[in-house]
Amino acid sequence: MDLITLLLFIPACFALNMSPGPNNLLAMSNAKRYGFRTAFFAGLGRLTAFTGMIILTATGLAVILHTSEAVFMVIKIGGAGYLFWLAYKLWTADPCEDETVRSDDKSLLSLARQEFFLAAGNPKAILIFTAFLPQFVNPGGQTNLQFFELGLAFILLEGIAIAAYALFGLYLRQWFSQPHTRQLFNRSCAALLATAGAGLLLARR
Repeated sequence: MDLITLLLFIPACFALNMSPGPNNLLAMSNAKRYGFRTAFFAGLGRLTAFTGMIILTATGLAVILHTSEAVFMVIKIGGAGYLFWLAYKLWTADPCEDETVRSDDKSLLSLARQEFFLAAGNPKAILIFTAFLPQFVNPGGQTNLQFFELGLAFILLEGIAIAAYALFGLYLRQWFSQPHTRQLFNRSCAALLATAGAGLLLARR
């Protein structure tokens, strides 16, 4: 993976990782209720689901990227459009909407299972791996290796996001719940996603 691709991928990917979706809100809620350690290790259930999705994506799309430049271009344009759509949704999201996730007393295994099924059943997560990751793969190179590198980077950044939201749950829950700060956070993520989408459309392979 070249440096330019990496510089585009990391901020866009981290914006996706840090977006206040259901899994991140669950980690924040779990940390507030059970503590940082429990919330962080429960997040391993999410990482397991995402790893499986990445493997399936790499296996299915590697053949397409090798055999059809036209199909790759369609995926690239569609993926960039998806980034713009996510940016729009985050930019226009209602900062006053209450998205707090509630949970009853549960074991660590139960919480990890909840993270797993929440991630596996989230259509946005599926779209991320089928429309986002392929944008950063060079079809002329070793696609399996590139998917592995991108997938590993995504999982590492997702782990950071889990830790960050767990800390939010412990220390910053009141700050994050304020409408104006939530809007600022959403729009910062939206700006990163839109910038990455524009960069992908302009970049030449």
